[in-house]
Amino acid sequence: MTEPGHTSPEPGHTSPGGRLGDPEVEARLARIDEVLAGLEAAPGPTVRSALEAVGLLTEVYGEALTRVLEHADPALAEQLAEDELLGHLLVLHGIHPEPPEQRAARAVERLRPAVRERGGDVEWAGLDGQVARVRLSTGGGCGGGCGSGAADVTEAVREAVLAAAPELTAVEPVPEERRAAPAFVPLGSLTRRDGGATRARETT
Repeated sequence: MTEPGHTSPEPGHTSPGGRLGDPEVEARLARIDEVLAGLEAAPGPTVRSALEAVGLLTEVYGEALTRVLEHADPALAEQLAEDELLGHLLVLHGIHPEPPEQRAARAVERLRPAVRERGGDVEWAGLDGQVARVRLSTGGGCGGGCGSGAADVTEAVREAVLAAAPELTAVEPVPEERRAAPAFVPLGSLTRRDGGATRARETT
């Protein structure tokens, strides 16, 4: 959805060379959602025919992507899967060659630089059944559970993980591991201990 006060790129606008940049792709995807939502809310045989045509076209594109993957060698298939736009399309059609855990872990890794810029960190912690688990901290010594910033980051991670791996049912943060501080040993006790050992040696 386009935010109030902002306009989407013109439908015919493309980047140099006829390619679509990421902003143009996102704008078109949002517009597709709007158009389909409007069609679904409008009754009539013409609308039903239009939606059927969209569904059939989507199935054909899915078959085309499947054939591309069948002809691709493992290295090329990996490159296709790692591309964000292609990866989403492969997930949409249920033909992504990577398992959900690997896709979810990559989504977390892609978010990591942005989270670190905000003074926190996010790390993939594995799967618990169909639930993704991430280790999240927001910096400032409060861990992953304080302030609206933590909620925003958690929601962004959740959306990214479930978009990359819709087979998963939820995303749960796990507590940040806290390392125990080393035990403090007074310097005086070490000196007394060393001195006692020295005197013991001298008397033998």
